[in-house]
Amino acid sequence: MTSELAFIAALRRIATHPGARNLEDDCAVIDFGGEVLVLTHDMMAEGVHFLPGQDPADVAWKLVACNISDLAAKGAEPVGVLVGYTLGADDARFLAGLEEALAHYRAPLLGGDTISRRDGQVLGLTAIGRATHRPVPSRAGAKAGDRLYITGPVGAAMLGFEALQAGSGDSLAYRRPQALLDAGIALAPHVTAMMDVSDGLLLDASRLARASGVTLAVASAAVPIATAEGRRAEALRWGDDYQLLFTAPAGAELPLPVHAIGTALPAAAAPILLDGQPLGETDAIGYEHR
Repeated sequence: MTSELAFIAALRRIATHPGARNLEDDCAVIDFGGEVLVLTHDMMAEGVHFLPGQDPADVAWKLVACNISDLAAKGAEPVGVLVGYTLGADDARFLAGLEEALAHYRAPLLGGDTISRRDGQVLGLTAIGRATHRPVPSRAGAKAGDRLYITGPVGAAMLGFEALQAGSGDSLAYRRPQALLDAGIALAPHVTAMMDVSDGLLLDASRLARASGVTLAVASAAVPIATAEGRRAEALRWGDDYQLLFTAPAGAELPLPVHAIGTALPAAAAPILLDGQPLGETDAIGYEHR
């Protein structure tokens, strides 16, 4: 089976349009008349991104939020969405959650497609946004000497997933994550690179580092976590938190409270230094499809 990284590397030969950003970013960015369109598409599969039997309204919310979060990382405002839906056991609940999420993010439904299949649901959503700042932030702008920041704690989704599995406790962070649209729009004029944390802080930081041609030195103790201290290593590797991870010049005055967690250094062999230890994408630093 082809790995996710290998497949994306092969796609880069095809994705030659400059708006594709060499497939090294969360979104495509296209000049369109006097606007800049920002487009993203994420998929979710039953048993991988949500549990069998999970409330379809929550699944719909998460499908919307994870795509809107990509727009947030570009400082973009939602224009609308297209939904790809596999018919399921309770389509009415999915529609209720979809309507609620789209209203929350002020993102109108523009169209999509439906199918049926026997073995579990696979869902997709394309989110279309309008850039509020130019240049539109990318993963590729970090420079040596920049500081690395995150907007809030990681690990809350991990705890929420465990609570959902156990049938007790607070599972909201996993079931209904929040896309940080307002934060992304506020930060966009100030950052050198930005992305959201979907596959784990360390893995996503390594992607930002590779795209930017730097090494990111991360101080693990500086990272805010939502878990018990003994689970810090897990929290740094778990995904679905949708915090914004970004770099900005040293001394930059930022428009909202954030957490400084590291520094960008000249590129070395490894994209990440975690407390001085070099780490790469093959070191189990986050979630990847195999």
